[in-house]
Amino acid sequence: MQEPLRDLSRLSLNQMTTKPWSVREAVEGCVQAGIPYIGLWRDKVEATGLQESARIVQDAGLRVSSLCRGGWFCAGSERERQERLDDNRRAIEEAATLGTDTLVLVCGPAADRNLPAARAYVEESIATLLPYAQEYGVRLGIEPLHPMYAGDRSVIVTLGQANGFVRRLAHPNVGVVIDAYHVWWDPELEREIEAARGHILGFHVCDWLVPTPDMLNGRGMMGDGVIELRRLRQLVEAAVYRGPIEVEIFNEALWQMPGAQILSLMSERYLSCV
Repeated sequence: MQEPLRDLSRLSLNQMTTKPWSVREAVEGCVQAGIPYIGLWRDKVEATGLQESARIVQDAGLRVSSLCRGGWFCAGSERERQERLDDNRRAIEEAATLGTDTLVLVCGPAADRNLPAARAYVEESIATLLPYAQEYGVRLGIEPLHPMYAGDRSVIVTLGQANGFVRRLAHPNVGVVIDAYHVWWDPELEREIEAARGHILGFHVCDWLVPTPDMLNGRGMMGDGVIELRRLRQLVEAAVYRGPIEVEIFNEALWQMPGAQILSLMSERYLSCV
């Protein structure tokens, strides 16, 4: 009997899944594992050097699915707010240099307890950045985070909120990034994925472990948790997303494994569960 086709053509390694690896190590690992895409993180790129990182990826024949992260807009003073906008402009430039058209925005927590004001400022900041992003050919992907992160990571906690931003901004260079870990619980998810039709800029997968061992670094490998990942992929594809599928797993135990073993397991679970 003929073996089933091993189609990894849309698979992307998000660098956080192999956190101990440098850009070069992650790229070499992807080449050896037959993974065509990589999602880069700015701190890893900075450690290697922007131009060197771009060269390593290009020479290996990989494609960069996204750069993470921009955002983190709110701050307590006007000077800090301006510094964060300037940093986002640098992130846009970095994305263009690395050859990706998608900068993932983790929008950041409120600077005080005023959530409505924080959300309004996030929208204002994205509007400010959009002409610059368009100039560089980069799209800003608003990634809603799970509500448990509202206090320390993002005031944008539902796909509905992110879609609302995209509708009001009405600009071709803004869209949403759908991460299974952050949205799987949402009773409005099917409707909101359909509402995101045409402006889904990224799709990230992992799994939700029960019990969750750690709020930040407790994500699971696909198939080890409770998320119906294949159905989620079907919903995203029905909303005309055909781009890379990034595996992004924050997990302390996983990071203790050899990187090649992580990529082998990741590829097998991608094929069987996603």
